[in-house]
Amino acid sequence: MILISSEKCLKYHSPGHPETPFRVRTTIDRLKDRYEIVSPKEIDQTDLERVHSAALIDQVRSGSFLDPDTPAYPDIYSLARLSAGAAVKAAELALAGEPAMSLMRPPGHHAGRDQLGGFCYFNNVAVATAGALTKVKRAAIVDFDCHHGNGTQEIFLNDERVWFLSLHQSPLYPGTGLSSNANCHNYPLPARTTGGMFVQVLHNALSEIELFSPNLIAVSAGFDAYKNDPITDMGLDLHSFEQIGREIAALGLPRFAVLEGGYAPDLAECVERFLVGFDD
Repeated sequence: MILISSEKCLKYHSPGHPETPFRVRTTIDRLKDRYEIVSPKEIDQTDLERVHSAALIDQVRSGSFLDPDTPAYPDIYSLARLSAGAAVKAAELALAGEPAMSLMRPPGHHAGRDQLGGFCYFNNVAVATAGALTKVKRAAIVDFDCHHGNGTQEIFLNDERVWFLSLHQSPLYPGTGLSSNANCHNYPLPARTTGGMFVQVLHNALSEIELFSPNLIAVSAGFDAYKNDPITDMGLDLHSFEQIGREIAALGLPRFAVLEGGYAPDLAECVERFLVGFDD
């Protein structure tokens, strides 16, 4: 298992905003003695244009957008490209036979083809998956963030090369993912869903992914379904994340993960337990 991260992603922050440098800093501090950590490179516009419109890319580059949850931080264009580059590196390692996880910010799964939002500027897992699809025939994306990956669904809806799976709390931001559509398989779950129920739903859904026969598993790894997360209301504990990692690893396929949400002080422990199962 290899981790991809850079201290550069710690450079931006807004007071009171839940998506803080603390998330990555404490996680890397906890894991750095156990796993090899490699640095990412910024991706170029060609990689971004596989999943995003030129208009969105220009907006992020110029800072000409207004979103209270997703501020126009100084240098965010470069930092968002670096975060996407970390996801691309993780996918490359996975295809070479080494499970990997990108531990970077900003996250990505709410960014669609033409819009940003939900703390996300570019869709890291989508950029990485689209790049991987130049090398393999099919990929599955598993999103267990507490919020629906609406941007990822929008980008890959009706793309027969991709199987998208999302388990998420509902009702909750962004209010999408209430039903499945074509190749996008959604499992909205009520508040206070237990870890046991969550993992059982995931297990059943992954059995369907096996029939799709993907060459690669990409994971949007959000940890805000944790029982102590301050902005959600689910019931997963630390062991739940280890089970999630193990369920995905049991598919026996090349796999990588990217950090999405997760805002509790225990985030580093949640990630650590997920990796125990994911690297099994």
